[in-house]
Amino acid sequence: MLEALPKIFVLIYSIVIHEYAHGWAALRLGDPTARNEGRLTFNIIPHVDLVGTIILPLVLVFTGSPFLFGWAKPVPIRPAYFQKPREGMALVAIAGPISNIILATIAIILFHLAGMFGAGGNSVLLQALFYAVLINVILAVFNMMPIPPLDGSRVIIPFVPPPVQRIYYQAEPYGFFLIFGLMYLGLFRVVLAPVYRFVVNVLLGLG
Repeated sequence: MLEALPKIFVLIYSIVIHEYAHGWAALRLGDPTARNEGRLTFNIIPHVDLVGTIILPLVLVFTGSPFLFGWAKPVPIRPAYFQKPREGMALVAIAGPISNIILATIAIILFHLAGMFGAGGNSVLLQALFYAVLINVILAVFNMMPIPPLDGSRVIIPFVPPPVQRIYYQAEPYGFFLIFGLMYLGLFRVVLAPVYRFVVNVLLGLG
């Protein structure tokens, strides 16, 4: 369990920053709801979702899954504040995955710098940076899948015809059942396995 702590720590803060990015983008577009409800914070507690932040990551760790992902409690967004609600929601949605890509990029640079300056392969620092890259890339890819209520579904809504938009809105309350169903069928493993290999072989150069 102790060796899983760096993974869990990195995952929790990555998804907290992901949600913070949503709230920050909404505020920049004129919606102060997340700020007013105390969600524009890096404090973990207001962001914790029992299933996505605690149960799912622990299940993945204890089952030995090579992929670790989850989610935090969604920040409250009120599209009525936006001049163009659908476009505004798309911008707010994509801000989360972008924050994960930024974190992964920083971690890649620090990982290679730490290696150049002699950090051993078993060091806690290198392990934490390895997980920071892997987890944030997987979070970005996972969240950009066009499955409601993931961010990808909100990003594509302005670009699909109204009948498809209605399907997305109607499916959103049941989205997490769909996500767990797809996990059970192994779809995410099929999608994320190439991402894992890309991170390890290309971004980190570990072979």
